[in-house]
Amino acid sequence: MKIAIICDVPLKENNGTAIAALNLIRFLKKRGHSLTIVCPESDIPKMEDEIRVPKINFLFLNGYVEKNGVTLARPEKKILKKVIENADVVHLLVPFSLSRAAIKIAHSLGIPVTASFHCQAENISNHLKMMNNQWFNEQVYKNFYRSVYRYCDCVHYPTQFIRNVFENSTAPTNGFVISNGVNPLFQSRNRRAERPAEYQNRTLILCSGRYSQEKAQHILIEAAKLSKYAENLQLIFAGDGPYKEKLKKQASDLPVPPLFRFFGREELADVISYSDLYVHTAEIEIESVACLEAICGGLLPVIANSPRSATRYFALTQNNLFQYDSPKDLAEKIDYWLEHEEEKNVCLEKYRDFSQKFSLEECMKKMEEMLLLAADHGKSNVAFLNSAR
Repeated sequence: MKIAIICDVPLKENNGTAIAALNLIRFLKKRGHSLTIVCPESDIPKMEDEIRVPKINFLFLNGYVEKNGVTLARPEKKILKKVIENADVVHLLVPFSLSRAAIKIAHSLGIPVTASFHCQAENISNHLKMMNNQWFNEQVYKNFYRSVYRYCDCVHYPTQFIRNVFENSTAPTNGFVISNGVNPLFQSRNRRAERPAEYQNRTLILCSGRYSQEKAQHILIEAAKLSKYAENLQLIFAGDGPYKEKLKKQASDLPVPPLFRFFGREELADVISYSDLYVHTAEIEIESVACLEAICGGLLPVIANSPRSATRYFALTQNNLFQYDSPKDLAEKIDYWLEHEEEKNVCLEKYRDFSQKFSLEECMKKMEEMLLLAADHGKSNVAFLNSAR
């Protein structure tokens, strides 16, 4: 099968969308499919069969956009047409300009289109200081639907939660709920990297994710200050993003200075293997591969119970949840697990079974089946049209 992958953002492994896209690309190539990938210019190494288009020039807003780590592709229609006309199916990653141009071209050529749902409305509205404006967020979803998703033969939703949120704001789609899956690198609980000497006598709490408003890492910083074990807590914030300096300033009075650092995949798997607890603070989340990686790697999670986050459904007990806007409640949950080692081990056994459903291989097979279904549907339509002539 010849597949065109269209992604409006660079495929750099520092965010969930890019990681999910790269996992799918690698799997499809391994299965023998022919891929052409279109995404914007960037400083990361170019993949085989990747075509890059110029990024959008936001003129006087370029400084703000760059500060927030946003790079979007310019819709080069000639390039897109050349790629799409040779494809059996087109798969879109995010519903922005490049994908919007691609879907128009695909429809004009009779090529079936699938799309993944990787962007919550709040990922847009938070840049406009309107993250908590429900009306505005619903308008974002309606725009996504009108411009992209209503034209798709199949829509991939990483969780039932985000499918419900989107379709309740718009209309039904031909949806497929498939987890983005977890790389086998994080699936081994036998991985035991040596803990760095400076952390030997510390309790390590890991929190992964982009440093941004919706990820709410500030809650963990305040919770650490309230913990009975504050003098011994070593926080590790794995990631990067525009809120880095703000978070560093907020954490400057902690007894133990936190570590703010972006880790490569192998390094992150090592950090997971020697940490003691994982805290997921995000208020806005479609699925959270980061949380799943920690769980599959053997860490017990404490997760924000935000109504706008699918990650809360990964909690197996009430002690795996905390009130999303309450550092006090999070501090109490951290202290609870540090004081109940036996119960922690029992809960970890439950998570061992829970993590099996997120096998990357199985999730990617389901994605492949969805793409094949769309491609076959497209062939059926062409055959019907030809027979009617």
